[in-house]
Amino acid sequence: MHTDVLVIGGGQAGLAAAFFLSRRNIPYLVLDKGREIGEVWRRRYDSLTLFTPRNYSELPGMRLAGDPDGFPVKDEIAAALKRYAEDHQLNVRLATEVLTLRKADGEFLAETNRGAFTARQVIVATGPFQAPWVPPMASRLDPDVVQLHSARYRNPADLKPGAALVVGGGNSGAQIAVELAASHRVTLSAAHRMTFFPLAIAGRSAFWWFDALGILNAPSDSRIGRIVRKRPDPVFGFELKRLIAAKRIVLKPKAVRAEGRTVHFADGTAAEADNVVWATGFRSDYGWLRIPGALDAEGKPLHERGASPVSGLYYVGLPWQTSRNSALIGGVGKDAEAIVRRIAAGRAMRA
Repeated sequence: MHTDVLVIGGGQAGLAAAFFLSRRNIPYLVLDKGREIGEVWRRRYDSLTLFTPRNYSELPGMRLAGDPDGFPVKDEIAAALKRYAEDHQLNVRLATEVLTLRKADGEFLAETNRGAFTARQVIVATGPFQAPWVPPMASRLDPDVVQLHSARYRNPADLKPGAALVVGGGNSGAQIAVELAASHRVTLSAAHRMTFFPLAIAGRSAFWWFDALGILNAPSDSRIGRIVRKRPDPVFGFELKRLIAAKRIVLKPKAVRAEGRTVHFADGTAAEADNVVWATGFRSDYGWLRIPGALDAEGKPLHERGASPVSGLYYVGLPWQTSRNSALIGGVGKDAEAIVRRIAAGRAMRA
């Protein structure tokens, strides 16, 4: 099957790209390996709540029901994405996984589990959360220790009674640790010094302030952008901080070694664990992208503001593609519009 623009990935980035392609009447097709739109969100842990309020968690042409300053849960986002695709009649083909993408004679060829697709141009919109990463030390733990990456964790019932260790000091690790504290003895290991930020200041959401102060959309290469990129994201909200102060959660530094049921930390202390949740993030996986010059030595996309050095190849939804906002739901629309505008300009020049 041939189309002008092939969009790989049907999450928020791919749907935003499809929205703008549709508005410009550019023939396109979105391929997504999920069985339904929003599946990636539905599969995250049950209590996942976004730290961006609803009015900063919307795609172009989308409105989330409820308090604009309230914080949506993951199933709400999943349902909204599905409704978005239906309302705008976006051309999405589900259960279609791209196995390889190549380019020859000026045309892209995507081999999938459902046949081959060709296109003049491709937008890769697979997002930053691709391959769950667990440190090698996990293999040194006893088999009877329950181990789950945060991508597979759903709720406290997944764990057995006893001590729970959460490794990872980002917002997912923080939310999971807080949830587990109601039923388990919890230790949280963070590789960096944790900072906490209020969800709201003076009656306005933190993201309203980030936006007003020019932080949220500061260009990646600007002075503000460079400063923010060097710092780990803060944990939004103070619930974890309160539980640590009340000694209901024990905070430890970086986990450096594991043996049996014991995990050792960078300060020389150790903790016994019956359960470990690895909130250790994700790694990029572009092994399917078989185009010379598309990836750097580490296997990450080469691009300038989402445009690859490979002619006709683009990205939407990369972290810091243009700004801090690029990988957030509320930010992918701006980048998607810019990429589609560039595609439309190229088509006009060829006409």
